[in-house]
Amino acid sequence: MMSPHTEFAAMNNSEILVVKDLNVSYGESKVLFDANLSVKPGQVVSCVGRNGAGKTTLLKTIGGFLKPTSGSIIFNHTNLIGIRPYDIARMGLKYIPQDKRVFSDLTVRENLELGSYATRDYNWEQVTSLFPRLKSLMDHKGGYLSGGERQMLMIGRAILGNPKVLLIDEPTEGLAPSIVEQLKNVFKELSKKTALVIVEQNLSLVCAISAKVYAIKEGRVVTEISDEESIRSNICEQYL
Repeated sequence: MMSPHTEFAAMNNSEILVVKDLNVSYGESKVLFDANLSVKPGQVVSCVGRNGAGKTTLLKTIGGFLKPTSGSIIFNHTNLIGIRPYDIARMGLKYIPQDKRVFSDLTVRENLELGSYATRDYNWEQVTSLFPRLKSLMDHKGGYLSGGERQMLMIGRAILGNPKVLLIDEPTEGLAPSIVEQLKNVFKELSKKTALVIVEQNLSLVCAISAKVYAIKEGRVVTEISDEESIRSNICEQYL
C-alpha cells in the first residue's frame, strides 16, 4: 500500500486534463489543427499567441461550448466530447470568458448566490479572502462594477464548488496594473488546489506564474515550453 505522501506524489504526476489531436471548425473554416495540451493538478498553464490564433476556440471547446470535428478531451479520466457545458462545470471544470460579463441587474451578493445555488457551496469566505473588495460591494449591482471588480466577481463565482480546473480567457485585458498584480497573486493562491489554463497577452504575468506555456499560431500549437528558466526569461515573446 502507498504511503499518503507517495499517493499524493502519484496524483500530482498524473494529468487531470489531456487534449489530444483536437480539430475545430466554424462551418467550412477550420480554426484548430491537431491541438494537444496537458495539465497536471495544481499546474498553471498559459496559452499565448496573436489575436485570432485559436486560443479562445481551444478554451471554449474544452468547456463544451464548441463541438470539435475530431480529437479527444479527457478530464479526470472522462472524455468530455458531447457533454453539455453545465454538466462539465458540475464535474469540476469551469470556463471564465473574456467578456467580463456578470448579471448586471443583480447585486454582487445575488451573483454569488446563483453560483452557490448551482454548486451547493455557500462558503463565500474563500471568495472574499481572495477579493476583499467584494465584501464592500455586496449590495452593488453588477452593472455598476468596474472591469476589475467584474473580473473578481467572475473568478469568485467560478471557484465556488472547488473546481479542479479553471479555464480563464484574457483575465487582465483592459485592467489597471494594480489589478493585474492582484490577479497574479490570486492565481498563485488558486493553483495550490486548482489547475489553471489561462489565455493571456500579458507576457510578464505569463512568465511570473506559469509552469508550462503553449504558443499557438494560426490554429496550431507550435511549441510547448515547460522549462522554468526559459519561461522566466520571456522566451515565448517570439511567438507573439
